[in-house]
Amino acid sequence: MAAKKGALITTTTENRQLPISRIRNIGIIAHIDAGKTTTTERILFESGKTYKYGSVDEGTTVTDWMEQERERGITIVSAAITTFWTPKIKGDIPQESHRVNIIDTPGHIDFTVEVERSLRVLDGAVMIFDGRTGVEPQSETVWRQADKYTVPRICALNKLNLIGADWEGSILSIRERLNPNAAPVDMPIGIEHELHGVVDLIEMKAFTYQGTQDNTLNEEEIPSDLVEKAEKYRDELVEKVAEYDDGVLAKYLDGQELTPAEIKRAIRKGVIQGKFFPILGGDNRMPTVQRILDSVVEYLPSPLDLPPVKGVNPNTEQEEERKPSNDEPFSALAFKLNVDPHIGRLVWLRIYSGTLRAGSVIYNTNKRTSERAGRLVLLHADQRELVEEAYAGEIVAAVGLKETTTGDTVCNEAKPIILENIKFPEPVISLAIEPKTRQDQEKLGYAMNRLGEEDPTFRVKTNQETGQTIISGMGELQLEVLVDRMKREFNVEATTGAPQVAYKETVRKIAKGEGKYIRQTGGRGQYGHCLLRVEPKGRGEGYEFVSEIKGGAIPQEYIPAIEKGVREALENGILAGFPMVDLKVAVYDGSFHEVDSSEIAFKIAGSMAVQDAVKRADMALLEPIMKVAVSTPDNFVGDVIGDLSSRRAQILGTETRGIFQVINALVPLSELQGYATSLRSMSQGRASSYVEPSHYQEVPVNITQQIVGQKSGNMRVGQKA
Repeated sequence: MAAKKGALITTTTENRQLPISRIRNIGIIAHIDAGKTTTTERILFESGKTYKYGSVDEGTTVTDWMEQERERGITIVSAAITTFWTPKIKGDIPQESHRVNIIDTPGHIDFTVEVERSLRVLDGAVMIFDGRTGVEPQSETVWRQADKYTVPRICALNKLNLIGADWEGSILSIRERLNPNAAPVDMPIGIEHELHGVVDLIEMKAFTYQGTQDNTLNEEEIPSDLVEKAEKYRDELVEKVAEYDDGVLAKYLDGQELTPAEIKRAIRKGVIQGKFFPILGGDNRMPTVQRILDSVVEYLPSPLDLPPVKGVNPNTEQEEERKPSNDEPFSALAFKLNVDPHIGRLVWLRIYSGTLRAGSVIYNTNKRTSERAGRLVLLHADQRELVEEAYAGEIVAAVGLKETTTGDTVCNEAKPIILENIKFPEPVISLAIEPKTRQDQEKLGYAMNRLGEEDPTFRVKTNQETGQTIISGMGELQLEVLVDRMKREFNVEATTGAPQVAYKETVRKIAKGEGKYIRQTGGRGQYGHCLLRVEPKGRGEGYEFVSEIKGGAIPQEYIPAIEKGVREALENGILAGFPMVDLKVAVYDGSFHEVDSSEIAFKIAGSMAVQDAVKRADMALLEPIMKVAVSTPDNFVGDVIGDLSSRRAQILGTETRGIFQVINALVPLSELQGYATSLRSMSQGRASSYVEPSHYQEVPVNITQQIVGQKSGNMRVGQKA
């Protein structure tokens, strides 16, 4: 009998105490609609985890379990699931059961936070590509994210059985746009509807299969018309990987023939070093998925294959490391949390060292607090399995950690350590939101707090001038889904305004300002006085506050109050009410009164001084610029480019990808409202677009004046106070 959604399964998982060398923590990553979730479903079926494979179109997948995911046919939140696989290949890896912990991630850029935090804790990844188009825009984004966390990868070309499949073109795009050190280990036999097998370029044998449901790989000799091509690609593969193993390299340079086991050993070393990326190819039929699973076990690292995790001891400020062993002091990183309707707040942990027992007390080094992990559960998409103990190398969730949030390190208090945190992108779009009824007011606040805990890119703030509640995120789809979740999960009815661009303010030059706050009320008065200097910083460098006070002009205890006043003024904006970024504020002089000075007086003085300085510093407005890739048939290219140009776009170029032309451009987010609908209209529904945040840049003066005029109606750009 199937378990209810979110229900606890109390059976014990078999083989949980496998040697760490037989554990693989992997992610499935890709551009949207490349086939990540479908591949995951086939993996679960082929490994015996499920008795039938789910369909994205039918809404029956295991990992896309949310109602919104099944309705929209997209992945919204990453889902973790565990399965076991005994490799069918022969090599250095033992043909024994291996535990494969899989995280299926979203492909849509609005939910990139799920990819970011998953890659932070994974040991390897399978990168899925659409074999018709090769590298797509989000492919580049997730590849860069994997590079940032040095995650070893194997590549899999999917959909080679569909019209427009281009195996060699896809490989070329990977080498040109991602990394030149990539080479196929498989070569398809046939293409499009004629695809019926692969040539194993390591074993130099052909493996064919028949129908869609045929799970049998038939070993054959390589077809005569493919022998020369296969030898060419094998030579290329050997040349690329020989350098990663000294023994293999010596044999290769002597002109000796390498055995398949030696080639696989060299490939594995290159993959684990993050320097080589093997490419598999096929479709979602079972034999192809078998080869992906074999490659996961054969080439991707176990926790033992990677360097020990490093962190900082908060007591000594010295760097320390933790080896992936159950005998080491316990350490883990909280990389995600969500609220389960049945068991409450779940904190996802990647355990790097030691063991964790249910009911034990652990120390949060970021918050400097101790908490009890009441229960531990293994994650199986939307189902949970209670366990008594978790081991090094595992991904589990803990119940009962009320203070721990995403990015926190939890550990043994006697051996504290702080692991590297996770950095998330800043939101680029906002909506005003309000409850439909007064009864919904309190529930709305609770729902937003809960969702904000789950998603670090979801921000909530109140506009002090209008009293409106503003929610911000990475895109319209993300905010739309979150508002829908408020309704379904928290029973909150809310209305939202039109999307608003998340502009920022900054300064162009150095300027000084003064703030003096004096108030006499008959008794003790208020006195605060400070002089500040503002300086522009590089784009994306953020905000910095420093004190240059010498000789006690302002007592040290009032400096934090000045900084608080400065920060609040900058957050509320001065030019048009948008937060100020990329500037340095230095307090360098001032005065105080022995009796009347107070923290509140200096906070107000700091706010007055920074406003005075900024108004003299040639203010500018910044807007988010989006990277846009439009895929369109040839006959609509002119119309698409003309429309983009009218939206202040900078056209970067065009490229041919299969039967489509791809136009790459940088476009201000403010010009993209309704773009998807407009594009469908001008291309008769045949063109599609992909949009992701790129950077911030200055808004043209005439448009800045319009925005400022709408906000205040009385200040022109660069006008001095």
